[in-house]
Amino acid sequence: MAETDKATTLHIEKTIGNILDVIDREREREIISRRYGLFDRKETLEQIGELLGITRERVRQLEKSVILRLKAAAEKDLQDIEDISDVFKQEIVKLGGVARISDLTATLVENPTKLDQSRVSFLAQLVPSLAFVDESDHYHMTTGLVSLHSEKAIRDQVGYVIEAIKKIGQPAKIEEIAGSLGDPSAEHVRALASISKHLAHLNGRWGLAKWPMVNPKNIRDKIYVILHENGKQMHFNEIAKSIRDSGFKRKDVTTQAIHNELIKDGRFVLVGRGIYALKEWGYKKGTVSDVITEVLTEAKEPLHRDEIVKRVLKKRFVKETTILLNLQGKPEFKRVAKATYALA
Repeated sequence: MAETDKATTLHIEKTIGNILDVIDREREREIISRRYGLFDRKETLEQIGELLGITRERVRQLEKSVILRLKAAAEKDLQDIEDISDVFKQEIVKLGGVARISDLTATLVENPTKLDQSRVSFLAQLVPSLAFVDESDHYHMTTGLVSLHSEKAIRDQVGYVIEAIKKIGQPAKIEEIAGSLGDPSAEHVRALASISKHLAHLNGRWGLAKWPMVNPKNIRDKIYVILHENGKQMHFNEIAKSIRDSGFKRKDVTTQAIHNELIKDGRFVLVGRGIYALKEWGYKKGTVSDVITEVLTEAKEPLHRDEIVKRVLKKRFVKETTILLNLQGKPEFKRVAKATYALA
């Protein structure tokens, strides 16, 4: 750990200790320490109540009362809060004016632990110039500069980012999203997007967490992302290698598992020997003769063999000779003029 990291860590620990010293009653110090996980894991109201022999509601009341007193003290004469606040604000500005507690902690402490995050979270809630958004089903724990937005404004602006992405309708670079919002700061929009539990990002693009392109949850989704990113058909061995070389979570999969999913999922089409493409590119399942039949049906007229070959190759990755052999040897097709074929 760098000396500055050590200094910051020690400063945070010292600040926590000094703040707890401000609390007169031992029981109240115990409640705050345990409730916010300042020295060990966070504990519930019920757990603390059982330990201290009081009701969970009484624990809640005492917690609220102590925090209000600490916030009032922070606005007046708590020098430790003032000092730590300058460090926090400086880092939050770099992160875009608002930041997840985990991201802020990572700028202050090398290899941060849950304990470090709990301490930073606690301190952020006491700094008068910072707004705080608590962890929920919709948001990651977050803090931001009050000069830019209140707690409500942070939530609202995250909502605007989500709506902008929905309107774009597909994963997009943060610069495009910022442009659609009229926000000159891509970093600010990136910070807002990272707060939401309904958004995810992959390969430099942001989208809804339910979209496989930014949040692949299983092998099939990862195959889809790899093919989509590649933009053309791939052999299953190549797909497997690309997944293992990717930044995906849980990417240690076997080639056989990849092949099995390619066969089962309707999004993928076998277009050659072991070669797969996305159905959305216009490829369809079936034999080469099936594809020729489809081409002639769509044309609604006889076609020259060169044109048939050209159109089939857009749908299937096969050798030209395979197409010609099917044209000449299958009863479904008949020659109606020199090198020109129609459906029989």
